[in-house]
Amino acid sequence: MFSKSLFKSIASTRTRLISNNSSIFIRGVKTFNSETQPRIRIGSIAPDFEIDTTVGPIKFHEWIGDKWAILFSHPKDFTPICTTELGAFAALKKKFDARNTKLIGLSAEGVDSHNRWIKDIEDITPELKEFTFPIIADVDGDVAFKYDMVDEEGFQNLKKGVVQTIRSVFIIDPSKKVRILFTYPPSVGRNSAEVLRALDALQLTDSKGVVTPINWIPGQDVVIPPTVKDEDAKIKFGEFKTVKPYLRFTKV
Repeated sequence: MFSKSLFKSIASTRTRLISNNSSIFIRGVKTFNSETQPRIRIGSIAPDFEIDTTVGPIKFHEWIGDKWAILFSHPKDFTPICTTELGAFAALKKKFDARNTKLIGLSAEGVDSHNRWIKDIEDITPELKEFTFPIIADVDGDVAFKYDMVDEEGFQNLKKGVVQTIRSVFIIDPSKKVRILFTYPPSVGRNSAEVLRALDALQLTDSKGVVTPINWIPGQDVVIPPTVKDEDAKIKFGEFKTVKPYLRFTKV
């Protein structure tokens, strides 16, 4: 029979308990404190973190540098929809490069698993020669917690155990602000072309002081903000078409 003191000694060697304002570790498994769950909104500074990836350890803000970044998350390696999504983003990497934008994926498993998964991603993506952007190994869920990457059921269960990372996309500008965020359920695949289109719209509107209408794609007319008076619009944009006093189209 084990003595009580020996049982406690064995238990203490198997159980590590570290508590702070945001999380608790028990036997290497992280649970979250829902009261301190961050909220990410458009305009929020993207939380910084230091973590291992398929290209080695990174400090996120330092890794972004003076570029734009797109962070997108996955709940698990070797899942069918996420495999197709990573392949699609990787195939478009040169287009993102041309827009001064870095890509980085995330999944809640380790680097060794990610590297095995990458082989599958390359296999099922004919137009992809080599997968080259990093995938974060968010094993403990640190990044998922900081970026609020859980659904409502998961959020309600934060104190009860590990929850799955949901499928989020964050477009982050060089000042480290979140400019657009998308969230998808497990059953719906993302649209990589829409992420690229949204990035184009953000970069254009930032540089030209315009806004983009419904279904806008590069090359189409844009809208002059209502805050710009007609006389100033003529100086800044030249010709424009007035549909309503508050709706004026122009080219850039």
